[in-house]
Amino acid sequence: MKPITIPIFCSVLTSIAAAFECTSSAFQAILPSNASVAFAYTLPANSTFQVPAGDIAYPTSPTQLQALCVVQLNVTSSPSSAFSFGLFLPVDWNERFLAVGNGGFAGGINWLDMSAGVGYGFAAMSTDTGHNSTSSDITWALNEPEKKIDFGYRAMHGSIVMAKQVVEAYYGCKPKYSYYSGCSTGGRQGLKNIQLYPEDFDGVLTGAPAWWTSHLQTWTVKLALYNLPNTSAHHIPPALFPAIGAQVLKQCDPQDGLVDSIISDPQRCDFFPEALLCGANVSNQTAQGCLTAAQIGTLYHIYNDYVETNQTFVFPHLELGSEAQWPVLFGSYEPNSLGFEYVQYFLLNNPDWNFYDFNYSIVELADKIQPGNATANDFDLSPFYQRGGKLLQYHGLADALIATGSSIYFYKEVLKTLLPKGIELDSWYRFFLVPGMQHCSGTPTDINAPWYFAGANQAGALNTAVHSVPGFSDAKHDGLLALMAWTENGTAPDSIVATKWHNDTLTDTVLRQRPLCPYPKQATYRGHGSPDEAGNWVCEYLYNVNAQYD
Repeated sequence: MKPITIPIFCSVLTSIAAAFECTSSAFQAILPSNASVAFAYTLPANSTFQVPAGDIAYPTSPTQLQALCVVQLNVTSSPSSAFSFGLFLPVDWNERFLAVGNGGFAGGINWLDMSAGVGYGFAAMSTDTGHNSTSSDITWALNEPEKKIDFGYRAMHGSIVMAKQVVEAYYGCKPKYSYYSGCSTGGRQGLKNIQLYPEDFDGVLTGAPAWWTSHLQTWTVKLALYNLPNTSAHHIPPALFPAIGAQVLKQCDPQDGLVDSIISDPQRCDFFPEALLCGANVSNQTAQGCLTAAQIGTLYHIYNDYVETNQTFVFPHLELGSEAQWPVLFGSYEPNSLGFEYVQYFLLNNPDWNFYDFNYSIVELADKIQPGNATANDFDLSPFYQRGGKLLQYHGLADALIATGSSIYFYKEVLKTLLPKGIELDSWYRFFLVPGMQHCSGTPTDINAPWYFAGANQAGALNTAVHSVPGFSDAKHDGLLALMAWTENGTAPDSIVATKWHNDTLTDTVLRQRPLCPYPKQATYRGHGSPDEAGNWVCEYLYNVNAQYD
């Protein structure tokens, strides 16, 4: 970057930004030799940003934007790799920087999540992670070690560093605070970044993080193989998944203390799968909604941890209540491509590998090689803590794409690593479970659990113009605002209220609101008043825990 004169304080931001033209030549003049401008132009208020046709991972165009400058930069990261990132630079800047994450193995700029950030006034950035693909396509990684590194961590960090420099040049001052918001792979990116580069962010919002790459992707294969081949006696056809989900809800909903269609604590449910057993002379299992003894055996595999010989823990089980998303994982003929294509293209560089040849040696090899250095398993987050960083993590309890227990495992590993060093977590790291929420967002239509709190990807799941929580734009209801209040004012989130509308797309009238509680606390109903009102719930410990939680 070329040297620039930086004023001590930002003032009259609109005129400062206007002094830096939103043109390709203006941006090119401040870039290093390995970077170039793809495009740069202004958008007036209430306009739509048309996502370039080549961005196949995130094709949805955000609408009703505030006035801003949009720019995309291309950066060479090695002799055989490059990445791009986009920036939305609003006229009404809140003097803060926000990076947003990606999903799956996608290669694309997440303009929709950036637009949600701009709604708050952030200068918002997203990287394409160094390639172009949909989230479930990993063929790009074949024999491309440098592209794997870009995906693993390099493109995100490189984009953050250069984006901050561009923001500084454009506005004439550095951001006062830097934030991150991402879910799934985006959650992994956030955790990986603070492990390698704790100075990048002041606050991180990370949802359902795919942090354990070498185990998560291989577990995805193992899990599907429990239910394959589809010609076997133990195979459960997807047509029976709704019957399983209904039986789980029937048994587990009352066991959490309130019959409300939401399983608030699946781990406390003593599920009896044999209630699904078919009787004699059943000719149509789907119509009857029942399972054979062999299929019940498959359920036991699904609802139990993946453990190898000598009690070697590999990955946690799916939670009771996750059944509505099972079709994504349990294909009729093959596992989800996020599993077997990871092995073929990311790990072995062998497209001919057959997923039926999977065994534990694949997991061991993934642990040994760690292609792309993508796994975020450095549990010593003390450097991030020591510089004052705040980490807010969440995970849906009805998530079937990434087992909820993986986030619980991560939290406990950080606790076991840092508490013996005298670092308690509660002052800087809080983790929230979201009953009834699926992967990153949404809830089954028969559950209608409150799931929206402005987490990563959630605004775009409503519509293309939303930011924050419509009607409830405050730190009590908005996870990003809660993170900001914690980071900037020291106001820790003792709960975050999640919302479910009658029509989530229209965000018309509220159906339910409930508090999400920092783990290991849980929300319990006070016993009076409407259970659909957050004020009638309280966060409390339901288990015997150490004195540190008292």
